[in-house]
Amino acid sequence: MKIAKYLILIFILLIMIFPLLWMFRVSLMPAGASISFQEFIRPLVTLSIYSDILTSGNMLKYFINSCIVGIAVTVGNILFCFMVGYSFSRFRYLGKNILFYSVLFVLMIPAHIMIIPLYLIIYKLGLYDSYWALILPFLVNPIGIFLVKQYIDTLPSAMEEAARVDGASELRILFRVVMPLCKPALAVLAIQVFLTNWNSFLFPFILTSSESVRTLPVGLALYQGHQAIDWQHLMAGSSLAVIPVLIIFLLFQRQIVSGITAGAIKQ
Repeated sequence: MKIAKYLILIFILLIMIFPLLWMFRVSLMPAGASISFQEFIRPLVTLSIYSDILTSGNMLKYFINSCIVGIAVTVGNILFCFMVGYSFSRFRYLGKNILFYSVLFVLMIPAHIMIIPLYLIIYKLGLYDSYWALILPFLVNPIGIFLVKQYIDTLPSAMEEAARVDGASELRILFRVVMPLCKPALAVLAIQVFLTNWNSFLFPFILTSSESVRTLPVGLALYQGHQAIDWQHLMAGSSLAVIPVLIIFLLFQRQIVSGITAGAIKQ
């Protein structure tokens, strides 16, 4: 019975990863090769396509832009979502519940509704077609605030009270006591934010117009338009976009699991 289950799971796994394997295999084919199963199983492999897209065109620039925007937005969300979530969880002040419910209300608003208002704000502030247009509007998100707040609610406050008795300031308690305890939740938040911004297409496409600040998804879409049948180059660019995502999952898979299961067992 167990063997049958494992065989079924392996079959499902192969179905799920086959498109990814096909993408990598096509990117390793010579330019102009036909995309067929016969070419897929041939042992011929070349890295000339990767060398071509990195040395010609702006694909490397797009990749660097995506890294800059993704890292900046991720760091901003870790910092600001953590501080706001801690405030909602630990402090009592006038209007706290109203503010928290307003955060939950934002979760019900589709992000695409904000395209026109966001574009007008960015344009009037003179930030259009710059890194700031891709970073500032996304430095904090309601999902991150809710996630961190709910996680801090499960943490005992005894260590914080002990730190206050020892004379530690609130900022020191925040970053030296509470933040290390929130690593699982912050890891989940960081991965979710980075992947969302790394794969984002619509907002970077609307808020930028020059090649100097375009991100990788926008560059790939425009590249596909210019090279409609050049699948080797397109798959090589897509592979470059996927590699950082795979690395993140491999490095932080334990934090993802611990963050998902946090709070499942009541203390």
